[in-house]
Amino acid sequence: MATTLRLSPELQARVKETAAREHRSEHAVIVEAVERYTSDRDRRRDAALARVLERDKAILDALA
Repeated sequence: MATTLRLSPELQARVKETAAREHRSEHAVIVEAVERYTSDRDRRRDAALARVLERDKAILDALA
């Protein structure tokens, strides 16, 4: 899937600097950033759901 990504000049410069420093493509740096972001969001969502399920276990059991 092709996607157009518009970055601010400052963020574009940071991506370019990171890619150069790590001898990687800008694409690879951006892909890794998106993968880390989505993985972190998934972990936080799962943790929040687990907290709610534990906190409200008695209510959920009563509704079942």
